[in-house]
Amino acid sequence: MDLGAYFSVGKDEPGAVITIGDQILEERGLILNGEGYLPLQVVQDHLNKKFYWDEETAQILYALPDRLTTTQPGSQPGEKVLLVDDSLYLNLSFIKEYTDLDTVIEHEPDRIAIQNRFDGVEAVTVTRKGKIRYRGGIKAKILTEVNPGDTLLFHEDLDDWVCVTSWDGLTGYIEKGKVSEPAPLSMERVFKPEKVSFIQAEEPVTMIWHSSIGSESNDFLVQDTQDMMGVNVLSPTWFSLTDTSGNIRSFATANYIADAHRMGCQVWGLVDNFEDGVSTFQTLSSYSARQNLISGLMDQALTFGLDGINVDFEMLTEDSIPHFLEFLRELSIRTHAAGLILSVDVPCPENNYTTFYDRAEQGDVVDYMIIMGYDEHTAGSAEAGSVASYPWVEQGIIDTIAEVPAERVIIGVPFYTRLWHTQAGTLYSDVLGIYQQAQAIPTDKNVQSYWDTELHQNVASWDADGIHYQIWMEDAASIADKVALGRSYGLAGTAGWRLGLETKDIWYAIMDAQGGGE
Repeated sequence: MDLGAYFSVGKDEPGAVITIGDQILEERGLILNGEGYLPLQVVQDHLNKKFYWDEETAQILYALPDRLTTTQPGSQPGEKVLLVDDSLYLNLSFIKEYTDLDTVIEHEPDRIAIQNRFDGVEAVTVTRKGKIRYRGGIKAKILTEVNPGDTLLFHEDLDDWVCVTSWDGLTGYIEKGKVSEPAPLSMERVFKPEKVSFIQAEEPVTMIWHSSIGSESNDFLVQDTQDMMGVNVLSPTWFSLTDTSGNIRSFATANYIADAHRMGCQVWGLVDNFEDGVSTFQTLSSYSARQNLISGLMDQALTFGLDGINVDFEMLTEDSIPHFLEFLRELSIRTHAAGLILSVDVPCPENNYTTFYDRAEQGDVVDYMIIMGYDEHTAGSAEAGSVASYPWVEQGIIDTIAEVPAERVIIGVPFYTRLWHTQAGTLYSDVLGIYQQAQAIPTDKNVQSYWDTELHQNVASWDADGIHYQIWMEDAASIADKVALGRSYGLAGTAGWRLGLETKDIWYAIMDAQGGGE
């Protein structure tokens, strides 16, 4: 068969065809002086997302567990990074320094064939000389010939034919009698990736966020925690991004950390991006701003003796995620070198809203990922509902641990709910702490709550003065069930938002569900 027709390439069409496994990409690579080059976007989309182009410094950054490497583009063949007509290409040899690949360069037409999957893949071995044809059937056009001992990737069995892909990127059909039975691909790999040495607590984490509105808030730590039990991590909301240069505001004090340590609690200082008018995208897409932010956090951590940093960057847009990932990678280099625990707060994965957060890439560098298992229904929701129903939280756990190991995932639970009002067809809600719920339900109307066995919550509704009220309660029973749910999935622990909204029985419920009660 004319391989130009097979790959849909015109005779004089520039560039080299790229195949990855049995996939033919639309993008084109380059073959220069016998060396293959791939567009940066192809590498990021299909092979390795850690190659990061920093526009400010005009270089490729690659974050290793203990250092950040930099490579500037050149214009001559042989460079690791090639700049051609304002487009960036990475040399195959450069990609292979950090990525496990097998590559084949072929001509007529020019093409670069890549194999990057070696686990969970089946293959067949050629037992008799044969031909891979475009379709099943002896009259179909021949793509290539294969010899005994050749390995072919297996796709499917079709009666007398087997669908396979050759190592040089041709996908077609070979007679079943000329290959072995499919078996797991067995290849000894030379490539050894550098792995992050994650820092893990010695016992399950029970963390509570502690809202701080100023340094003076720290003076009330002992008072605020007088009923608290079973907690081993406090996360005060001390740090906020204040401008696009990466500067932060800090409420940290040494006395707070000393008091927390006396209680037997670690302190993971929280940094957020809640300042109005400060663009997270603009900040994190700048190398100097990222480094300034990281240096500011590390200075605070080392000055006051923090045990960890908790990153709470919310409402991230899809175009900001690559820069957020790079920020976490660069921050992790510094935190791990200093022996600090790095955790990140992420929303429950939901289609069209937060599935683009790329939790797998985040999980490659952070010690703990904390699922914010709340805000299922918010002030902007079209209908009233639970803040954190059991099925919704469970699905969030399932989707998260599909990308991040369960032993490094923590489930966040709410110490609040919403009281919903519907008046003249208009829906609105008030946020109530757990301690406020009982006060919100009128006793003079004999309102009876009931336990919803599907949602694992007490639910109540009533009418008064032309308003219809609804509440899905968070209480000791609902919180205990969510904590136990996390434990059943082998999660690393629980985090509660936030200190001061709870009732005393919540602490007993968490301890019992976490396995720490009597």
